[in-house]
Amino acid sequence: PQWVRLEDQHGKPYFYNPDDASVQWELPQVPVPAPRSIHKSSQDSETPAQASPLEEKTKTLDKAGVLHRTKTADKGRRLRKKHWSASWTVLEGGVLTFFKDSKASAAGGLRQPPKLSTPEYTVELRGASLSWAPKDKSSRKNVLELRSRDGSEYLIQHDSEAIISTWHKAIGEGIQELSADLPREEESESSSADFGSSERLGSWREDEARPGAGAATSESDLSRVRHRLRWLLLKRPTLQSLREKGYIKDQVFGCALAALCERERSPVPRFVQQCIRTVEARGLDIDGLYRISGNLATIQKLRYKVDHDERLDLDDGRWEDVHVITGALKLFFRELPEPLFPFSHFRQFIAAIKLQDQAQRRRCVRDLVRSLPAPNHDTLRLLFQHLWRVIEHGDQNRMSVQSVAIVFGPTLLRPETEETSMPMTMVFQNQVVELILQRCSDIFPPH
Repeated sequence: PQWVRLEDQHGKPYFYNPDDASVQWELPQVPVPAPRSIHKSSQDSETPAQASPLEEKTKTLDKAGVLHRTKTADKGRRLRKKHWSASWTVLEGGVLTFFKDSKASAAGGLRQPPKLSTPEYTVELRGASLSWAPKDKSSRKNVLELRSRDGSEYLIQHDSEAIISTWHKAIGEGIQELSADLPREEESESSSADFGSSERLGSWREDEARPGAGAATSESDLSRVRHRLRWLLLKRPTLQSLREKGYIKDQVFGCALAALCERERSPVPRFVQQCIRTVEARGLDIDGLYRISGNLATIQKLRYKVDHDERLDLDDGRWEDVHVITGALKLFFRELPEPLFPFSHFRQFIAAIKLQDQAQRRRCVRDLVRSLPAPNHDTLRLLFQHLWRVIEHGDQNRMSVQSVAIVFGPTLLRPETEETSMPMTMVFQNQVVELILQRCSDIFPPH
C-alpha cells in the first residue's frame, strides 16, 4: 500500500492508508526529518499554486514493513555479537528508522503495528552505501549491508527475496538521490584553494576584527564561508574508507577470523600461533593450564599491545605468567564476532553429537569439521593439536580431556542467540569438543 504521512490539528504526525481509511497508526514523539512532498504545483509559472491545508501537511512515506536487522559496527567500532531481531522499519525523507519492540508487528505478519515505540536505530542515507552482504558476514540468506557516513554498519534481512529486493531498490534510490546533492569534488577543489588561502582567511579575520566589520563583511561572503565549511565537514572520509585505504588498521581482538587471516596473509592468526608456541615452550607442565585464570589487568595490557600493532614479544618479563597468555588466548576466541565453529554449523554439530551410533557420530562430526571454511579449519587444527599435547602432560598439569572440553566448549561452539535450554546445550557443546579431542589424529591427520 501507498502510505501517506499526515498531521492532525495539534500537529501530531500519523500515517494513513488511502486504500483503507480504517487503518492508520501513530508516530512516536521524535524528530522526523522533513520528507519530500508528493504534491507539486500543476502550474509552470513562477508563482506556485496555493496549496490546500491538507496538501501542506501531506508527505510521502517511501516504504515501511517488518525486517530483520542487526548492528555490526558503531561509528567504526566493531560490535562483538550480532543480535538479530525483527523490527518495524520505516524509510522516509532519506532516513531509515528501526523501531524497538516489534512484537506487535511480528505477530501480525507484515501489517503495521497500531502504535510505534521509540526508534532504536536511525540511519541517514546521505553519503551511505548499500550492498549485498558477503556470506562471511552472515549465514542468513537475502542480507543487505548498509554503511552510514559515520562508520556504523547494519545488516538487513528478509526471508522473501522479492521483498528484500524492493527494499534494496528503495534504499539505493534514496542514497543515490541524496548523494547527488553532495558538492562535487572538482568544484570544491577549485574553490577550496581560494578558501584555504591563509592570506584570504587572515584578511577576513582582520576585517572582522576592525570596528564596523559587521557592516563591512557582506552577507554573501559569510554565506560562502559557511558553505565551504559545510563542504569540508561533509568531505571528511568515513572510518570504513580509511580502513579500506589502509590508513586505519582493524584490531586483532574482535576482528572476523577470515578478515584477520586475509589481512595477515596467514592461514592462522599470528597471535594464536605465538601463544601456542610460548605455552608449549614453557608451560605444558603448569598446574591448571587453561583452567586457572591469569591476572585480568595484565591480560588487558597484553590485549592492548596486540590491538595497537606493537611488536609483541611474549618472552618479555611482563608476560612471564603463562596463565596470562592462556587467558589472552581464550579471550581472543571469545571476542570473535562469530565463534570458531560458525553459527551456520552449530545445530549440525549438536545434532551429530546426539546420534546414538558411535561410528556414525564420529564420522558425522569429522565431516562437519572438514566442511568448515579454511581459516576456521586451519585454526581448529592448530588449536586442537596443541590441546592434545596439553592433555598428554596431564600428570603434571592435571588437565584431562573432560576438563579441557569444559573450558573450551562454550568458547568455541555457541548459538547465535541464547536458547531456553542453555544448560543442556552446554553439555552438548562440551561433548563436541571432547569428541574432537579424542579423535584428533583421525579428524586432523598429519600432513
